[in-house]
Amino acid sequence: MRFSLGTGRTRILSIALIVVVLLGVGYGAGLLTPRLRAPGDASAEAGFARDMSVHHAQAVRMSILEYANGENDTVRRLAYDMATSQEYQMGVMETWLQQWHLPLTTDRSPMQWVPGYQSMMQSDGRMPGMASTDEMTKLEKAHGKDADILFCQLMIRHHLGGIHMIDAVLKASDEDQVRTLATSMRNGQQAEVDALNLLLKGLGAQPL
Repeated sequence: MRFSLGTGRTRILSIALIVVVLLGVGYGAGLLTPRLRAPGDASAEAGFARDMSVHHAQAVRMSILEYANGENDTVRRLAYDMATSQEYQMGVMETWLQQWHLPLTTDRSPMQWVPGYQSMMQSDGRMPGMASTDEMTKLEKAHGKDADILFCQLMIRHHLGGIHMIDAVLKASDEDQVRTLATSMRNGQQAEVDALNLLLKGLGAQPL
């Protein structure tokens, strides 16, 4: 015996009823909601993508300076890896914002997506771990072993600040793609902090 939805209006009504039921099941199971609702302009996800991209841009600049001016091959190789990985992550976060139909930049102050964000900021308004203008100038002028040491010191602090930001978005977001990248960032940056501390010890220097 063949099952039939009928003809004409009966078939249309039957199909419409099936669609409504399936949509209800999808929403109830949480399967469709993530695809239909993107993070908003003031969301933690959008704020993290924008602020971490700025944070990463400074890390990339620091890494390029070390690769150009440092002398320790291990430090320079690590700096190269940092630059390439963080450039890639910046591209991923820019793609998120485009997919969410959000602008890449905002007039909001940095870190406003975090409750009580003022306590995370440095005294002059810099995001956690960000190097000052004077520190970046010193790194630009440093060469050889001095560049190796200063890069390691500044990047350790930079990464620790970045981890602080990552922990904030992991606490706030249930967006799978954001949590996956943020967790990968956290693991990578913690491993790099450990490596940089060992390199500093080998260079006979201490963290800032």
